Amino acid sequence: MTAPAFELNGVSLALDGKPILDGVSFVLEAGESLAVIGPNGAGKTTLLRCLLRMLPGARGEVRVFGDDLARLPRRELARRVAYVPQAEGRALPFTAREFMLMARYPHLDAFGRPGRADEEAVARAAERCGVAGFLDRRMDTLSGGERQTVFVAAAVAQEPRALLLDEPSTFLDYRHQAALGDLVEGLNRRDGLTVVSVTHDLNQGALTGGKVLALKAGRVVFFGEPAALTADPALLEDIYGTGFDFLRHPRTGEVIVAPVRGAP
Repeated sequence: MTAPAFELNGVSLALDGKPILDGVSFVLEAGESLAVIGPNGAGKTTLLRCLLRMLPGARGEVRVFGDDLARLPRRELARRVAYVPQAEGRALPFTAREFMLMARYPHLDAFGRPGRADEEAVARAAERCGVAGFLDRRMDTLSGGERQTVFVAAAVAQEPRALLLDEPSTFLDYRHQAALGDLVEGLNRRDGLTVVSVTHDLNQGALTGGKVLALKAGRVVFFGEPAALTADPALLEDIYGTGFDFLRHPRTGEVIVAPVRGAP
């Protein structure tokens, strides 16, 4: 029997004396996808960082593919979980190939030099993610969408079992948002990677598949299927503090939500 990808039991964290996460518990099975939603300051990014053991002082239990996160060696954790940060304009003085090779660090030998297996893993990930055509271009010459896709490709080259993504399509145009969303969905459904994505946009995949975790003031206020979330308009209103209209996409029939705007 396969262990869950992530199992959290009563995870709490305070930073500078301020509670950020408060008793967070849920189980995400291997191969599932999870959209983490909630208002600003709800603790979404903090939750991802706790799953990566980036923030000390968390209380409660986190298990990653069956093992206690607190006891996992850093290199072993990186073999299981890869992280994709928010899109931003950082100028990185590396080629896409060099950047992707850096993601192979969990698999490097004692001398830290990439070998043929690492080059092959990068080539496979580049082909899978559609960035093979600019492996030899510098990262600071790529568009925002291209650069963010390379970040995803680097995470894939890491050969993890799970991807954590922190608002990966922020600052991207609609075309690149759609392309990145399709890529991540394929990595989950076709390639079997467990995917956890923080998102502010409910209509960018959060309501169309997988599971949803809603945080408010560091607490879990919803965990389950998207259909259950949209079945109760009062629930989303409570989470975000504003009303929503629920619409049907004229082509796909999917639920679209739009915040209710007051009169000018």
